[in-house]
Amino acid sequence: MSLKRDILTRVSLVYFVMVLFALAILGKLFYLQLVDKDRWQRAETSSITYRTIEPNRGNIYSTEGRLLAVSVPYYEIRMDMKSEAFTRGIFDRNVDSLSIKLAEMFGDHHWTYYKQNLVRAREKGNRYYLVKSDITYDQLQQLKEFPIFRLGRYEGGTIFIQQNRRIRPHGLLAARTIGYTMQGDIGNVVGFEGAYDNELSGVEGYRLMQKIPGGNWMPVNDKNEIEPRDGYDIVTTIDIELQDAAEYALLMQLQKHEADHGSVVVMEVGTGKVRAIANLGKAEDGEYREDYNYAIGESTEPGSTFKLASAIALLEDGLVDPEDIVDVGEGVVYYNDLRLEDSGAEGLGKISFRKAFEASSNVGISKLVNEHYGKKPSAFIDRLYRLGLNRKLGIEIKGEGTPDIKYTDSPFWSAVSLPMISIGYEVRLTPLQMLTFYNAIANDGKMVKPQFIEEIRDHGKTIREFDKEVINHKICSDKTLGTIKEMLEGVVETGTAKNLRNSYYKIAGKTGTCQIADAKHGYTQGRYQASFAGYFPAGDPRYSCIVVISSPSRLVYYGNLVAGPIFREITDKIYVQDLNMQREERREILATDHSVPYSKSGYTPELKSSLDYLGIPYEFSNDESEWVRTRSTGANILLRSSDVNSLYLPDVKDMGAKDAVFLLENLGLEVHLNGRGTVRAQVPLPGTLLRNVKQVELKMSITEG
Repeated sequence: MSLKRDILTRVSLVYFVMVLFALAILGKLFYLQLVDKDRWQRAETSSITYRTIEPNRGNIYSTEGRLLAVSVPYYEIRMDMKSEAFTRGIFDRNVDSLSIKLAEMFGDHHWTYYKQNLVRAREKGNRYYLVKSDITYDQLQQLKEFPIFRLGRYEGGTIFIQQNRRIRPHGLLAARTIGYTMQGDIGNVVGFEGAYDNELSGVEGYRLMQKIPGGNWMPVNDKNEIEPRDGYDIVTTIDIELQDAAEYALLMQLQKHEADHGSVVVMEVGTGKVRAIANLGKAEDGEYREDYNYAIGESTEPGSTFKLASAIALLEDGLVDPEDIVDVGEGVVYYNDLRLEDSGAEGLGKISFRKAFEASSNVGISKLVNEHYGKKPSAFIDRLYRLGLNRKLGIEIKGEGTPDIKYTDSPFWSAVSLPMISIGYEVRLTPLQMLTFYNAIANDGKMVKPQFIEEIRDHGKTIREFDKEVINHKICSDKTLGTIKEMLEGVVETGTAKNLRNSYYKIAGKTGTCQIADAKHGYTQGRYQASFAGYFPAGDPRYSCIVVISSPSRLVYYGNLVAGPIFREITDKIYVQDLNMQREERREILATDHSVPYSKSGYTPELKSSLDYLGIPYEFSNDESEWVRTRSTGANILLRSSDVNSLYLPDVKDMGAKDAVFLLENLGLEVHLNGRGTVRAQVPLPGTLLRNVKQVELKMSITEG
């Protein structure tokens, strides 16, 4: 009896425990359903939410319509292996053929590799399996016809995710001015990308997404709940051909003189449109790259190019005439303990103010300024301020350097400040600010703000145009302007820049050579800045240009020899290409310093063979390039790689008809020739996405009829 009672006791205890456990479960369910239901409802809804859809960023174009920056779509292919309509039968019947197709397209793995991964993802029930990333648009169109993928989102479980990638079709050309896109809170701040980020960015859209295991988000359906608005396109003032010429000329001089860095800006006189802006600095590996926008951001002491402002002040205040005499003696003058000297070994003695300016005499200019403003230096500084040299230009591109022209009440003003400022020391200006000043002289005294953007477009439709902005309607009198223009021409005809003189067009400008101050040791021998600022043609100015080279390390450092040749190469290129600028009898004349004949661009092996046969010297930077563009230099023909790929329409300008047609037809395009000879223009423009092009019209150098 005791054994039976013991068994019943044990069973009753187990039963009692089970009842308590069941009651606890029921109690928890009751609590979750009635008391804590809000928290669980929030948890459920938090796994399904609206997530942003990035819009397509707007394109950036050159003035002639060529792409400078574009967002190219790339795609991810993913699969929802648990899609209800994506049955096991569909998967098993098609997985082999899909794997074979993937292996054939990408050629990176055997087809069994793809099959193994697809089967493994299917067995795991992967809801967002990544099949392939970095898929181009053309590849995507082919993939949509593959087995399983062609069945779509539900029956085939296929998900295509678009990701845009920002690229520059012309590589590093004007890279810092174009700018780049950045991630993070700081946003886009560099170049055009930063200045016009709001216009380029567009408006985000929203899509209902569900969070799945692994932390990934999967679209709930194929439709966007709120469509994004694509960004606007911007058309810049940059001329690709001129930009290329400016960068090449700058690079050659930097390499020749082993300089630290340099910049070039080319501006259209009447409008202020910046047609080229090149910046190159020496990297740690010794190569030159566009790592900083020196033309806009670097304020430095300009040196002798600033003597233009001193000359205007003296003339405008009626203190001197061009033929007034100043005695420069042996080319040395002292102001307290400051010794100023002219660069020539022998002094010029008694010379005119005009001659002092053309010869860039530090002694002559400083003596005149000190003589007439020495008792009231504030009058000189006031004149400089009225010229607008102490104010920023207010350009849209971020990072403009601040000009610095100290006033007489500055704690840094000293007994030698006046003569030093008169020759371009103890003041700081950026190359662009100095060019704007010179451009005003060329523009009959009207100072215009540098312009970088011509218009904003929305899918080809212009929604905003940018007009020129006048900063100062008249910086000085017509009388002063006339004298100053003559003196600037004299610099090139008989003065320090006479090496730039030529018989085809006149240049007006001013050389600049100054020592660079070290923060610790002040002005030291061996560190110089060479510059040239001016405009051309002098009689009817069309373009202004400034060249600034910092720290040429070889013994040559004068502005006329280091910066001047860059100016001349750029103006030669403009002159040769602009028939309206040339006098009628010189329309067929090439630039004077080309001693080798003209050569068309084209197919590398044939071109090299011809040049070898004719004994014409050439330099080739990339032996693996199939197509090249040519440039004649003083000593040889430079062959440069011509970028040909499957994404963009290549540039066939300067090619013969045979090469141009062969190249374009091999890309599957229909070609129409308008004339014969050499290709002078093409429609659509180079850099257009190939997927948008079916046929190309080539305008030749010799038109029929």
